[in-house]
Formats: sequence, C-alpha cells, structure tokens
Amino acid sequence: MSGKGIPSSYSLNTFRNLKGPIIDIRSPKEYIQGHWPGAKNIPLFNNDERDLIGKAYKRQGKEKAIMLGIKLVSPKLRTLKNKLKIVSSNTSNSFLRIYCWRGGMRSASLGWFANLLQLNPILLEGGYKSYRKWALNQFEKEWPLRLLGGKTGTGKTSLLLELREMGISIIDLEGIANHKGSSFGGLGVNLQPTSEQFENILAQKLYETESITPKGIWLEAESANLGKCRIPNKLFLQMKTAPLIEIKRSKKERVKTLVNEYSSNNKIDLQNATLRIRKRLGPQRTKKALDSINESLWEEACLAILEYYDKCYEFELEKKIKKASIDISGMSNKDSAKQLIELGLVY
Repeated sequence: MSGKGIPSSYSLNTFRNLKGPIIDIRSPKEYIQGHWPGAKNIPLFNNDERDLIGKAYKRQGKEKAIMLGIKLVSPKLRTLKNKLKIVSSNTSNSFLRIYCWRGGMRSASLGWFANLLQLNPILLEGGYKSYRKWALNQFEKEWPLRLLGGKTGTGKTSLLLELREMGISIIDLEGIANHKGSSFGGLGVNLQPTSEQFENILAQKLYETESITPKGIWLEAESANLGKCRIPNKLFLQMKTAPLIEIKRSKKERVKTLVNEYSSNNKIDLQNATLRIRKRLGPQRTKKALDSINESLWEEACLAILEYYDKCYEFELEKKIKKASIDISGMSNKDSAKQLIELGLVY
C-alpha cells in the first residue's frame, strides 16, 4: 500500500483492523479536544499556524492558504521525518495509520511524505470527523448494562476492578473521567479529559466489550456528571433502567476507606469541596465538617458529610431496579468479587 504519491484511504472499520500506530496530525488544540484513543499527536501545524492558514483560506482563497502551509511546514520536514521514523521503528509488516480532521489535505500531504520515506502509510477516509460520528453512534445502541451500587465508601470502583481481573466485563466510568463523581471527586486525581474525549474513550470501551459478546457490562451507579465530563444522555437513560446489585459495608469500614482516600489532600482543597455543597449540608454540618478538617479530625469530618451523601443515595436507590443486595462487611475485594460471581449475582 506504500509507494509514491498520496496513499490510499480506508473506511473506519478497515483502518481500525489494520495493524500499526495511529497518528493524529491535527494541531495540539484539536487533539486535546478529542482524538482516537491511543493516537499519537504529530501535528503538521501548531495552533497559531493552523489559525493563520484558516484566515488565509477565508480571506485570500485556497491557493494562498496552500502556499502558506508549504512555507510553514518546509522548515519542519527533518523533524517530521525523525518523528515518523521513530513511531514506525517497531512496526514491520504493519502500517502507519494517519488521519486529520476530514481526511483532506493535511493527511494527504503527510501521507505523501511518509510514502517517500517508505513508511507504509494509509489514511482514514473522512478523518477524525468520521471517527467522531462512529463514537456518537455507539451511544444509540442498546447495551446489556448492569449496575453496582452502594453508599459512599463501600469501594464500588475497587470491587469493579477486581471483577475485571476475574473476567467480568466492566467499564470504569470514574477512571475514564478522572473523577469520582462527588464534590470531592476531583481531589488527588489527574486532570480530566474534555467531555468529547471522555465520550471517545467510553465509546471505545463499549466497542471492546461488544467484541466479546458479554452477558452484561457492569458499571458503577453514577449521576450523569463526573466533574466536567457528562455521561451521554442515551447511555445514561439506559443506566437509569438497568438492574442494580447493591453492596453494603459497615459505616466503620466506609469511614476508614474515605479517610485513607482523602485525608492526604490539602486541607484548603477539602474545605473548598465541602463549601461547594454547604447549601445541601446545612450550616451545622458544614461548620462541623470544616472545623474537623481544620483540626485533622478526619473521622468526624467524614461522618458529618456522610450523613448528607447517605440520604442522597437512599433517595436515588428508590428509583432503581434493585435486583439484589449483599453485605460484604469485613471481606476483601477479592473475596467479595468471588462471592458475587459464585452466587450468580455478577456474570
């Protein structure tokens, strides 16, 4: 598929199934906004250059924009050559998969250059725009969703990850979003992806579970928003009607889990997170929580805040199709996961 000239373009499914690194050649700003999960960004133009070319196209026409693009990219050819060769260095008998926004001039130009370098390039027909359409279509499908529920501090995410180790199909929404859902959910985690990239990763995870035809896809029962990331509406509507297994742990265990999870965070950050829900906590619980955080009385701080979150959970639980409930107090995540599987509650 390599040689001289512009390489061939392939449909998304064919492009996906062929082996080799995926290169997103759009500007860093475009890439951060949303990209094919796992794609490496080797931009043909930086953010400012892309804006300049766009303005030239609008004001002076296509030919002027092309000439400006050639002028801007020419000094970078050696650098581009080195980057492309590094990415392709361990890809014998595979392809260099390249895409831009629409599968137009940017990917055609870099594809032509990669062909000269004999890097066996192929292009994505329709570019990232076609990938994005595919991703959004994933949320229109019906999925065999199952929910794992439980009050704050029961360790639902850790249990889900243990179930995955035992061969159960799960999707870790909090892991994808880099957020634990509550007002405190952004503490101690990496920066969140954009909402668009959250959707792209989620679509990819759904696709991966579809390929192994699972009996069920297990998710943590969440609200629609995980920080700035939002679960797509069509998928969230399916989650609202999905059957739920509730796990229970003693309050003592839950408080211990939360203290271990959050007490290492900056006190000001913890207090700010508390203040964000002060209207819901009420003045007395807010003061109690803030004072306890200030004095490093972590258990007391947790108990003050848990009272609010427990009431929220109980209210939301009434709306769910509750299939079963199991108390796993005193059990490790591994033993809990085994019991859920042995009882036939999770499959």
